[in-house]
Amino acid sequence: MTAADDFAARAPFDIRIAAEQRVPFVFNSPHSGSHYPDRFLAMIRLDRNAIRRSEDCYVDELFGGAVALGAPMLAANFPRAYLDVNREPWELDPRMFVEPVPSFANIRSARVAGGLGTVPKLVGEGLDIYAGRLPLNEAVARIETVYKPYHDALKQLLTRTHARFGYGVLIDCHSMPASVRVGDAGMRPDFIIGDRFGASAAPGLTETAIGLLTSMGYTVAHNKPYAGGFITEHYGRPARRLHALQIEVNRGLYMNERTLQKSSGFDALADDLARFCADLMGMPDHNFGDLPLAAE
Repeated sequence: MTAADDFAARAPFDIRIAAEQRVPFVFNSPHSGSHYPDRFLAMIRLDRNAIRRSEDCYVDELFGGAVALGAPMLAANFPRAYLDVNREPWELDPRMFVEPVPSFANIRSARVAGGLGTVPKLVGEGLDIYAGRLPLNEAVARIETVYKPYHDALKQLLTRTHARFGYGVLIDCHSMPASVRVGDAGMRPDFIIGDRFGASAAPGLTETAIGLLTSMGYTVAHNKPYAGGFITEHYGRPARRLHALQIEVNRGLYMNERTLQKSSGFDALADDLARFCADLMGMPDHNFGDLPLAAE
């Protein structure tokens, strides 16, 4: 068995879409996958509960109302601990592998240093996933058979959206630990909206997203401590009429982080997010108007 067989019985990701795409929005849930292949579980040192500590549990369900409103959603089935598609394709820690990593690999990023590269070294609060080093071909196979097809699918969704509507908006959906605090006062944010400090989305999109959530009574932070990862940075090109926002949801709103079970607040939050998605997707087109073309 190899990485190519890990998702033979279940696809590594799903594209959920209504009969017709009615809005220029694409939703993405890259970290909510919960299908842990048996081969992967056999090679790790953690139990089934500990390995899920970095999983964005149920985020695809929380934002699922967007699909009924006419927006496609790309949702991972593979877990983040197995492969992180919110990284560059070759963000690899050379200390994890028996053989040298390719010369083109990015081995010096802050994410690699933190144990959170394309093939993660750690989950949760610094727990090592593996007892020893992996063969390099394990990483290569995951990247070739899961990472690249995932990004090909996301790119195709955005390309088709842009071609049909004249612009496209990617909403990258994540969750964060309830322990996250921001600012000198230690505010506990319910949501964090990331737009790469204005580089990945038109200001009107960011302002509307923050305003909608705030009007619902939620506390919302902007870019700190999460400004958006590789996906937001890579696909957000406002000058080309492609916009990307990352949305982080506080897990304390909807789940028990110890048992990983949904809490009593889940349904109410899902309802609020369905309303949020509807209102956000109802934004006037002029919010995405022509921006100065950047030299790229």
